Amino acid sequence: MQARLATTADIEHLGAALAAAFATDPVWGWVVGDADRWDRRAPAMFAAEVAAKRRYGHTYTTDDRGGAALWAPPGTWRGTAAEAFRLAPPMLRLTGGAGARRGIGLLRATDRAHPKGDHWYLALLGTHPDHQGRGVASSALAPVLERCDLDGTGAYLESSNPANVPFYERHGFRVTDRVAPGGCPPLDLMWRDPQGPSRPAP
Repeated sequence: MQARLATTADIEHLGAALAAAFATDPVWGWVVGDADRWDRRAPAMFAAEVAAKRRYGHTYTTDDRGGAALWAPPGTWRGTAAEAFRLAPPMLRLTGGAGARRGIGLLRATDRAHPKGDHWYLALLGTHPDHQGRGVASSALAPVLERCDLDGTGAYLESSNPANVPFYERHGFRVTDRVAPGGCPPLDLMWRDPQGPSRPAP
């Protein structure tokens, strides 16, 4: 399966795929706390996130649109004020006021723990349940991980589901820390060193 850059025509489809991928995620469930609200609001919120990250030029999907990897290049992981302004309304519609407060506390904790040096940041990776097990996620990761290895640059992510940690470990990431602010289920913070022919993945 081959990855390709996401286009504007993919945004709505990928929003729906990511919403389905994270529907049972423990951290997202803790933030939102309402399954009906999730079903009604999550696809639009994730579509807005895809649209925002696609501007960086490194949002990858596959031809079946079964999932996506949303990457931020070195120096861009915080996003811009304009991006935050565009994302705030769909996020608030999804979370509601109480969920927004939980989410802000979580963002503050992850911001404090975020690596300071240059790195690629995997903001989101998800596969629709109907497409899991077909290599969608691995394919969507591959272009940037290959670039990391060529450029000698690290990569970073926050895994909101412990079940996904072994998958990331197979791609060279390792858990470096864990945060769980305010009763939030734990997020595993994961880092990947660049790898070459003489440096196999751990």
